[in-house]
Amino acid sequence: MEIRIALPKGRLGMKAYGILKNNGYECLELEGDSRKLVFHNTEKNITYFMVKPSDVPTYVARGAADIGIVGKDTLLEENADVYELLDLGFGKCKFAIAAPNGYVEDESRPLIVATKYVNVAKNYYEKKERKIDIVKLNGSVELGPLVDLSDVILDIVETGSTLKENNLSVIEDVADISARLIGNKSSYKFKRKKIDDIVLALEKSTK
Repeated sequence: MEIRIALPKGRLGMKAYGILKNNGYECLELEGDSRKLVFHNTEKNITYFMVKPSDVPTYVARGAADIGIVGKDTLLEENADVYELLDLGFGKCKFAIAAPNGYVEDESRPLIVATKYVNVAKNYYEKKERKIDIVKLNGSVELGPLVDLSDVILDIVETGSTLKENNLSVIEDVADISARLIGNKSSYKFKRKKIDDIVLALEKSTK
């Protein structure tokens, strides 16, 4: 029975593949310098897809892939109907709200939030019962408060150095982020043994 695995293109995907390889799920075809997107190991009955990180939940939710590896940030934003099988413990960072140093919130009006992560922002502020006006940006969201486009930003924060350089600072932590193993709900029902074997192997390797 074949297992299809969606990996995000880039550093996160290659790190995840390295762990899978070390646990016997190698695919030498994937390791070469190739523009291919689908890679097979017929001996192990494994197929890997290399996809855009934000598309991993879609491939898994719709059953094109049985399992996938994706950042928690993407899971929270896409809200895909998948099983979250394991926190892999790497790729750690956080969602946070940041504002100019010394910022004081005006609670008499909606808060203007610049972000790439519209759904994360909506869900976070709905729980706080705070009215917001979202400004969707695809580039450097740090610029928003600096040019009076927004009051605050919601973004991924790793070291915080970019915030410091632009006289911004974190005022609220929203959620911790790391790489997660996700599974298609139907696949987990019919291929549970093979998927559980992968979960167990990864669990031991990432402790």
